[in-house]
Amino acid sequence: MFKQLLTLIRGTSVDASQSFLDANAVALLRQQMREAAEGVARSRKALAVVMAYAERERRGLTCIKNKIAELETRALDALTKDREDLAHEAAQAIADLEAEQEATRKTIETYDREIAVLRRDLTKSEAQLAELKRGQRLAEATAKTQQVRGSFPTLSQNDLSDAAATLKRLQERQSHADDTLVAMAELSLAESADAVNNRLAEAGMGAAKRSTAADVLTRLKKGKP
Repeated sequence: MFKQLLTLIRGTSVDASQSFLDANAVALLRQQMREAAEGVARSRKALAVVMAYAERERRGLTCIKNKIAELETRALDALTKDREDLAHEAAQAIADLEAEQEATRKTIETYDREIAVLRRDLTKSEAQLAELKRGQRLAEATAKTQQVRGSFPTLSQNDLSDAAATLKRLQERQSHADDTLVAMAELSLAESADAVNNRLAEAGMGAAKRSTAADVLTRLKKGKP
């Protein structure tokens, strides 16, 4: 039981840690990108330092070659003037310089190999960093979009349906009210026309609208119902 509890505690701790990392993934990515950029900058500086060392050795090699050429000229001059002693000293100095020249040449070759490796690694790292930066921009844009979307109120399909039904009822009531107003206006016009027509008929203008008592008596005398 105790072992199971320990396993459960470790599992819960891992889940909590993972949840924390997920919740802070964007901030974590930014820090990792800063560290990656710093690493690439250090690699670039290291390459520049090695290239400077190699350039210094090349200048030294050129200097040695010039010294050897000068000593050879003077040694030949000493031989022509029968100064074997000076010619021998020059020959010894030339031998020492040639040994230094060989060592310098090997040093330069070592630097050049290291420069090639550093340059290759730097090119690869810079390409990876550029790709990561593009991915970072996309991830941050997506995170911002999701954050803005999450701040909007959730509008369900039911909400839309309810709003549509309410709008329909409102439009129906408004349409009915408009129809009622039109009908009332028509009735008002009709009643006004009928009233005028009745007054004209009562004044003897045109045919009578209704029978009078005299009309009824006349019809009775003629035997008509």
